Amino acid sequence: MTTLEDVILAQDRRGVAALRQHLPVGFCEAATRFLLQHAGLVLIATGFYVQRADAPETDGPPGALALGRALAALGNRAVYVSDAYTAPLLADLAPSGTETIDFPIADDATSHQHARDLLDRIAPTALIAIERCGLTRGGTYLNMRGQDISPHTARLDHLFRQHPHTIGIGDGGNEIGMGNLAPRIPDVATLPDEPAVTRTTHLVIASVANWGAYGVVAALSRLTGRNLLPRPADESACIRRLVSLGAVDGVTGVADCTVDSFNLSENTEVLDRLNALLQAEGIRRGGEADQGL
Repeated sequence: MTTLEDVILAQDRRGVAALRQHLPVGFCEAATRFLLQHAGLVLIATGFYVQRADAPETDGPPGALALGRALAALGNRAVYVSDAYTAPLLADLAPSGTETIDFPIADDATSHQHARDLLDRIAPTALIAIERCGLTRGGTYLNMRGQDISPHTARLDHLFRQHPHTIGIGDGGNEIGMGNLAPRIPDVATLPDEPAVTRTTHLVIASVANWGAYGVVAALSRLTGRNLLPRPADESACIRRLVSLGAVDGVTGVADCTVDSFNLSENTEVLDRLNALLQAEGIRRGGEADQGL
């Protein structure tokens, strides 16, 4: 029987699926049950700097926005946090009235205090990182090519290190949350030798981080009996808008409507497959159960 994890780890081009054996069998549902236990005001972090293009990437924001909309539909409030590269894109695409925070790119001590002040101000009940580069043991931010992107990356790790209820979603081993598996990641030849070390309470892995966020939304749908998945056409429009605002593909560095080299059709196929799983369980949009009529 196909699982949510099977869908979001399909077409794995980086080898991240090799880490699946070290996570709970149903890691999407485990993370989602935890999220529901700590619902309320959820702070969602995303945004990854692409050095070759001097621009943010298309992976991360679509998943963050989809998860934020799903949480809002359940009566929660989502607040987004990123840095100067991605915060303006989130502000453009987020629903009207949604707070988007531009976290400063600063030294470690300044970042720690800014994180403390931010947590005190908004008092989030939970934090989620989606495709957000995490600090290595050496205190730097490295992309998948091992290039140091620290001067272009706000130290959002300090938010997650100071909060007890956190979820990380990643696809490459260098994201916030991958610290949960840091000793295992270098064993996979295609993953970083210097992985991120920032841990989260729960970790979700996927072939593309957006897909991991969709997996969490699908699990939310299953647990609440409401299909909260974004419509494929809306996600394609979101990616197109991101590219028009300056985002690029994180793998190719090109301003194409692709995510980690997957085209729009390949991305929407993941949503179609997740939607099919929900429909097979009688979960329809609007919360209408299938009564066999």
